[in-house]
Amino acid sequence: MTLDEITSVLGPVDSSLVAEINRTGASAAELAEAWAWFNADEALVNEGRSLPSGRVAELVGILEVAELAEDTYGGKGAGS
Repeated sequence: MTLDEITSVLGPVDSSLVAEINRTGASAAELAEAWAWFNADEALVNEGRSLPSGRVAELVGILEVAELAEDTYGGKGAGS
């Protein structure tokens, strides 16, 4: 996945998050799905969607850790 694809979904992010996302081998579509789950998991569950699995679930976890790090240390995390 390219930097442009990642930032088109997440907005500005730091290089370590880009590298971690790329290590998953996920596609831009999988990142977009993970971003939707990250931002609106309750709404997606209420729509009857299955919980994320595979690379999408891995990306959700990465985004959660990035948000926690941003909240704790400041800086550009997921979607800053």
